[in-house]
Amino acid sequence: MDLFDHAMEERMKTEAPLAARMRPRTLEEFIGQEEIFGEGRLLRRAVKADRLFSSIILCGPPGSGKTTLARLIANYSKSHFSTMSAVMAGKSELREVIAEARERRRLHNKRTILFVDEVHRWNRAQQDALLPTIESGLIILIGATTQNPYFDVIPALVSRSRIFNLKPLNEEQLAAIVDHALTDPERGYGNKDIRLSTDARSHLVNMANGDARSLLNALELAVESTEPDKSGAVIIDMQVAQDSIQQRTIHYDKNMDEHYDTISAFIKSIRGSDPDAALYWLAKMLKAGEDPRFILRRLLILAGEDIGLADPQALVVASAAASAYEYVGLPEGVYPIVEATLYLATAPKSNSALGYFQAAKLIEEEGAKPVPIHLMDANRDAKGFGHGQGYKYPHDYPNHFTDQQYLPDAVKGKKFYNPTDEGYEARIKKFLDDLKK
Repeated sequence: MDLFDHAMEERMKTEAPLAARMRPRTLEEFIGQEEIFGEGRLLRRAVKADRLFSSIILCGPPGSGKTTLARLIANYSKSHFSTMSAVMAGKSELREVIAEARERRRLHNKRTILFVDEVHRWNRAQQDALLPTIESGLIILIGATTQNPYFDVIPALVSRSRIFNLKPLNEEQLAAIVDHALTDPERGYGNKDIRLSTDARSHLVNMANGDARSLLNALELAVESTEPDKSGAVIIDMQVAQDSIQQRTIHYDKNMDEHYDTISAFIKSIRGSDPDAALYWLAKMLKAGEDPRFILRRLLILAGEDIGLADPQALVVASAAASAYEYVGLPEGVYPIVEATLYLATAPKSNSALGYFQAAKLIEEEGAKPVPIHLMDANRDAKGFGHGQGYKYPHDYPNHFTDQQYLPDAVKGKKFYNPTDEGYEARIKKFLDDLKK
C-alpha cells in the first residue's frame, strides 16, 4: 500500500457511514446475541483464544451482527482474513483466494479465514468449489446469510460447518447502541452537543425493529440534516425522529424464508379461528409488498381444505374476494381480502375433504378397480354387454334414495368421507345417518 492508498483508507474511515464507524472492534463492545456470543459461550471462547478450527455459518436478519462478528474474529485472529461478497464475486475470484491461501500456507504456514457475505446467493457449483479447501483445512469459512442455511446452502457445506442463528436485537440493546453512538468521541457524536429527546429516542429504537444498521442510519440522518441552534446544540425531537425513519423496517423477502413463514402463520391463524392473528399476519404481508393474488390463492385453498362443507359459503366468499380484487386492485382491494380473511377465520372448520387423499392413496396402492356393471354407461353397451343392468334410479324411490352399492366389490364398505358435527356439515351428517335407518 502506497501513501496515497493509505491516505484514502484513513479518509474513508472518517467519512464512512455512522453504522460502519460504530461497528464494534472488541468483544466488550459487541451488543446482543448473548445466547451464542455471551460470556462463556463456545463461540466467544473460540474467538478470544483464536481457536476457530471449523467453519461457521452465521444466519439472521439484517442488522443483527453477522458481519460484525466476522470482523471481530478477524481482529482477534492471527490468521489471514479474506472477505468476499457472494453478490459481487464469482468462481474466478474464489479461485484466486484459494490459490493465495495455498501459497500462504506453503510459505508461511498461515491459515486463511474466508468471510463470504450473502453466501446463499452463490449457486451450487460455486458453493461446491469451497468444499475441498474446507475439507482439507486450507480455508476456514465464515458464511453470512439472511436465509435458512438448511434450505439455501448446500447440505455438504452445512454438514462441515457450525450453524449460529442470530436474533433481532431487542429495544434495550438498540437503545444501548444509540447511547454509544452519541457518546463515542472518536467514531460517533461524542464531540458534538446532540440532544436526543426521550420520545425521539424511543421512536427510533421502536421503528428500527431489531435492526442496528437501520437504527444508526436513521440517527445519522437526523443529526446530519438538523442545523444546530444558537448555542450549537443539535436538537433531535420527535418530529425530526419521525422524518428520519418514517416506516418501520420489515424484514421480508418474497422468495425466501420470511415469505413462507409468514404465510404459514397466516394460514394457521385462520385454521385456528383466530381472526386477530390472521389480520396481523395479513397486514405484515401486504405492508411488505406481498402479491395479494398469492394470499387470495391460499385463502381459496384453505376454504376447501380447512372449512369445506362445514360452511360451503367459505369458498364462495373467497372466490368473490379474488374476483373483486381483480376489479378493484389496491389500495381499496384490501377490503375484500380482509372480509374473506375474517369470514374464513370465524367459519366452522372441517377437513373432511382430505378423504379424497385417502381414496387416492388406496388407488395408488391397489390400483383402480373396475366400475360395477350396474353403474356403467347404458347408452352404448347395454344390449351387447349388459352395461347398466340392475341400476336403481334413486328418484324412483321414496326420499329420492335407495340402498345401492356404488363402490367396486374390492373396496366395498370403505369410508373416505367422514362429516363432522360442525356448521352445515352437521346437517349433512344427520342426512346421511337418516338414510341408513
